[in-house]
Amino acid sequence: MNRLVFIVLLLLFGFTSLIAQPVIKGTVKDKQTGETLAGVNVYFIDYSHGTTTAENGNYILKGIPRGKFIVKFSYIGYQTIINKVVVANDDVILNIEMEQAIIEGEEVVVTGSFAGSQHENIIKINTISPRKFLRSGSPSFIEALTEVPGVAMISKGPGVGTPVIRGLSLSNILFLNNGVPMQNFQFSENHPFMVDDYGIERVEIIKGPASLLYGSGAVAGVVSIIKESPAPDGKIMGDYNLKYFSNTAGLSSNLGVKGTNNGFVWGVRAGINSNTDYYDGDDRRIPNSRFNRKSAKINAGLIKAFGSFRLFYDYNKDDLGMTVEPTLLQVNDNGRKNEVWYQDLTNHVISSQNKIFIGRYKLDINLAYQMNNRKLKGSELTPVYTLVDMDLNTFTYHIKMNVPTKENTKIKVGIQGMSQSNKNYDAPQHVIPDARLNDFSVFAIGQHLHWEKLMIEAGLRYDYRYIHVPEQKTEGNSETIKINKAYHNLSGSVGASIHLSDSLHITFNLASAFRSPNLAELTQDGLHGTRYELGNKNLKSQKSLEADLSLHYHSAHTTLDVAGFYNNIDNYIHLSPTNDTTEHGEQIYMYLQTPAFLYGGEVLFHIHPHPLDWLHLKSTWSYVIGKKTSGEYLPFIPAQKIRIELELQKKVWKNLKNMFVKAGMDYVFDQNKPSQFETKTPSYVLVNFGLGTDIKLHNQRFEFGLFANNLLNETYIDHLSTLKNLNLNDIGRNITISLKIPFGIKN
Repeated sequence: MNRLVFIVLLLLFGFTSLIAQPVIKGTVKDKQTGETLAGVNVYFIDYSHGTTTAENGNYILKGIPRGKFIVKFSYIGYQTIINKVVVANDDVILNIEMEQAIIEGEEVVVTGSFAGSQHENIIKINTISPRKFLRSGSPSFIEALTEVPGVAMISKGPGVGTPVIRGLSLSNILFLNNGVPMQNFQFSENHPFMVDDYGIERVEIIKGPASLLYGSGAVAGVVSIIKESPAPDGKIMGDYNLKYFSNTAGLSSNLGVKGTNNGFVWGVRAGINSNTDYYDGDDRRIPNSRFNRKSAKINAGLIKAFGSFRLFYDYNKDDLGMTVEPTLLQVNDNGRKNEVWYQDLTNHVISSQNKIFIGRYKLDINLAYQMNNRKLKGSELTPVYTLVDMDLNTFTYHIKMNVPTKENTKIKVGIQGMSQSNKNYDAPQHVIPDARLNDFSVFAIGQHLHWEKLMIEAGLRYDYRYIHVPEQKTEGNSETIKINKAYHNLSGSVGASIHLSDSLHITFNLASAFRSPNLAELTQDGLHGTRYELGNKNLKSQKSLEADLSLHYHSAHTTLDVAGFYNNIDNYIHLSPTNDTTEHGEQIYMYLQTPAFLYGGEVLFHIHPHPLDWLHLKSTWSYVIGKKTSGEYLPFIPAQKIRIELELQKKVWKNLKNMFVKAGMDYVFDQNKPSQFETKTPSYVLVNFGLGTDIKLHNQRFEFGLFANNLLNETYIDHLSTLKNLNLNDIGRNITISLKIPFGIKN
């Protein structure tokens, strides 16, 4: 493979140096006033290359490869414009007129089958912008995702959280960071993904099966973090971010700088996030819920007409306090330092993203290597201080090619794979054994547009997984275990989107998905909490078939999204009590399989009543039911939820811009359908408030925000909180002050 890539690059360097490359240029104006707009971001999605308009509104992009591309024009306060451009031998003149935004428009998304606008995708993809994370008012990155209807969070306080999509979680969700599937022992709700909300362009969320695109694990959907775009050519720029969280006395600080010069791109970023224990609505401290995070990111690359080649390094160091029963008496202070019963986590990710243009073909080669070390620290009362110490090393590759076709047809083919090893060290608890895992898959996806109104998409994928567990003692030391097992899976999807008008779309999808059993489900043999859990090496792949139907309507002043789904799961993997006990009297629970199903839906309604340009009303509703065919309810199913938000906006007042004041309410219904390991959970209401503005002082812009989550200091506990069995509530009132300072070093 390396030799092939080298030969292709050598040929491309030779041919492209002999051919003059076309440019794309034009002027961007305000559609209403006709005035030129300076500072508009012009970005090529497939090409990872961009610029900004000059003072006279003009822009120029040089060294553009030939082919079909999506160009995005974005500017704060204006509707994003998405244009498709065909670049041949001649220069392209593309003049744009932008309208002031009333309701947030569609975004370009790349996590689906093909890059394109949200309205063009057969798969429904929600997006969350960095500005929304800035306004979330929460120290938890995962909690900010829950503003998307159908997305919830399993949590052990603000420091430990994992997403839930349409009632499924953990190994049923795929989490991508810059296109790399994150691997961090995600079989447990106590193992959060090690990411933060800085240095990102947006987060994309697929709700529904995505195994066709990403393989094992994408049963419920995908959460994809898209890294920030490079600086415009010839510029060096950066931003400093500071947040303070009153409830946890938390401090988050992050600094990033990036630059581009004649196609060479680079960026560096680093930050910390430190929090003490949180307090509930009764002003009761939740012991050992403190957490500390450090992160660093570096990237460099080359973007030329023949392709783009980028290298990324991400480092995360998390110390996460675990609020477990021993800490209720052992942790009496409210310091920041983690000393007892905490997870000591380190994660390194080296990834390479490469796009090569070969005539009308576009080849993507994405490679990554992850090194994840997980330690669990006990206390002076445990036999040893380090209870768990294991490494998970993962190499992944994803190679795909867009095949040139007719005007209204798209075809993509590719291969994907993974090689993974888990290694335990001298710590006494081996949560999962030493093991090796290898994946390989091949897939093809096609899309065709009929009559400019009917979009049809279909695809097929084959996956192979081999798991090798060499003979060794289990965690419980009751017996030895040895596994050599292969899994074969075939998945596919078919969908259609009908554009009844420019404003009204109806989409239907039927997709299969799967996940192979994880190592914990196959091999566990030990005490976890109050249960003795026993793996089952005879487990089969869990498979699902989901049908989705959605309606989307948008106008200048209104947006409406309505979606419903039914997900039928064969061989649903779950823990079930047995009639056996250990020699110490603990009941034994074993991983078994049974048919199950989930169904539900989501609604989003956003209105801007004309002519009240300053008023926005947004409401969402989500509902899901999950059951085994035997009638028992599934665990970790979020309660029905309604969210209402009212926001007042003003674009400009003196030296203030983009001012807003917002107030919102979350009403979470009773959850009266618990699983056999859960109890019922009462309803609760949270009131939130926020305000912010951009301030310009001496040509320097500051983005300021003040937010209050749980303004009325409600005492409550969510159904998905893992602290419920300890009778500990969720976080009380939290006031967040945020400041972002964007700056330019070279313009």
